[in-house]
Amino acid sequence: MKLKLNVWRQTSPSDTGRFETIQADDVSEHMSFLEMLDVVNEKMIVEGKEPIAFDHDCREGICGTCGMMINGVPHGPRSMTTACQLHMRSFKDGDEIWIEPWRANAFPVLKDLVVDRTAFDRIIQSGGYISVRTGSANEANATPIEKDAADEAFDAAACIGCGACVAACPNASGMLFTAAKVTHLARVPQGQPERDSRVLRMVQAHDDEGFGNCTNHGACQIACPKGISVDYIAQLNRDLFRATISAKPEVVAGD
Repeated sequence: MKLKLNVWRQTSPSDTGRFETIQADDVSEHMSFLEMLDVVNEKMIVEGKEPIAFDHDCREGICGTCGMMINGVPHGPRSMTTACQLHMRSFKDGDEIWIEPWRANAFPVLKDLVVDRTAFDRIIQSGGYISVRTGSANEANATPIEKDAADEAFDAAACIGCGACVAACPNASGMLFTAAKVTHLARVPQGQPERDSRVLRMVQAHDDEGFGNCTNHGACQIACPKGISVDYIAQLNRDLFRATISAKPEVVAGD
């Protein structure tokens, strides 16, 4: 296949950035999207040009680092698929493809397709640790957990923190991510001691990082490569309401 790529190029956070048109020839339909970019970069390096900077790690849809907008859609045209799992057979010969980074104030562009997503790390850090004994593994049946609760906890924990929810949301909200990280602990006994303080601190951290508010568009759920449901945002809101009513003033204030 021959493809016309319009790639966002930005040398630094202070650069305004621009689209650069690059011709990609001899693209195999069996390549992944990132392998296609690898081939393009190899050619650019040979020609003495600056290669396209993009994030990647596991290339197995697990780490979440490969996030990018492909033709205006987070991770590209296939649902429940990360950019590294997207194959070029999803496109056809002669296609024009637009590739750009996540667009959100909380995700400043570092270079080309690479954005700073450490805001997600700080939201997780704000939740703190659980206070239950974790020095060694307990016997599996020592803490009974209802199957529905366990299933919900596992589903929420599937979030890979890629940021597609933020990129898809018209408000650039990170509430689906925050809800997943809050809920996977809220649904199991080990997460109960800090349940109220955790949701208060993580929601506050979300807002402090500059993410927008959730207004129930649902675009985050559609874009999520792991199918995280907006039901977890509803659960977070219930927990937040309860915690706000019952919390000590210093906890609400974040002291």
